Amino acid sequence: MSDATKIAWDDTVLPFQLDRADIRGRVARLDDTLETILAQHNYPLPVASLVAEAALLTALIGQTVDLRWKLSLQAQGSGAIRRIATDYFGPSKEGEPAQIRAWASFDAEQLGASDGSAFDLLGKGIFAILIDQGNNTQPYQGITPLAGGSLASCAETYFAQSEQLSTKFAFAMAEAVEGSDERHWRAGGIMLQHMPKASPYAKQPASGDAGLLGPADMLDGDDAENWNRATTILETVEVTELIGPFVSPDDLLVRLFHEEMPRVYDAQPVRFGCTCSPDKVVQMMSIYSAKDIEHMTDETGKLTADCQFCGAHYAFDPKTLGFEAEG
Repeated sequence: MSDATKIAWDDTVLPFQLDRADIRGRVARLDDTLETILAQHNYPLPVASLVAEAALLTALIGQTVDLRWKLSLQAQGSGAIRRIATDYFGPSKEGEPAQIRAWASFDAEQLGASDGSAFDLLGKGIFAILIDQGNNTQPYQGITPLAGGSLASCAETYFAQSEQLSTKFAFAMAEAVEGSDERHWRAGGIMLQHMPKASPYAKQPASGDAGLLGPADMLDGDDAENWNRATTILETVEVTELIGPFVSPDDLLVRLFHEEMPRVYDAQPVRFGCTCSPDKVVQMMSIYSAKDIEHMTDETGKLTADCQFCGAHYAFDPKTLGFEAEG
């Protein structure tokens, strides 16, 4: 994207709170970040759209993690699209951008023979969120089934089932045409989440797919009324408001929720980032035996590895890693 078309709120996550409704949320815009993620691979459109949705989800959910924490999102299925994986790396210090990366695996032949929606191409499987707080800590992982027709619906089910938090998303992703027919990915989304309660138990029977809890099942009384009002308003948001160049995130909140008394906080910048390195590849290879390493070398005798997230290519002489070919 040229500097002339760069928008001030591109690649940011804006936290906010709706004081009247007791709801918190985030507005996210991914532009250069998403384009960089997708440019690493020549994904077919259904795969690219799911990667875009997963990256947007990761930005919205990840904004709440602490400095230096890592949040990972994964969708694994039995269909033509086998896996969508994303990582959100919290900033190392205040004021720095967070980093996001994403990757997908798929069966190209099976994908070409399918005519379902992008989400249907995942088939049956699981949706997982993992939070890694760093060294000497036990990562947290929550898993729910793939259900609901979109990754956003899976995330809503995850928060209801695993966290007992009512959560709702509105998303838009598209390839915009810029300049001389140049295409560029954009994505925008809003996340609403009811503020946690001291007793976060379901107040209603499970309303989600396969007997799972839905976003509104934790609420009753005034809380349910406020939630229904806010989510009904959220459903009126237009695609051009989420990814277009003319409505800033804070103006959008006023447009949608002016009666809910929106209060915004400092925006969090996000960028594409990958943590792969030669040292990490060497560390990964240390679990293999010399015989295994010999089978993993190419025709030139080099040991090679490629990063699935950023496409970086690494090549080593096994001898430099302490491996000698067996006689």
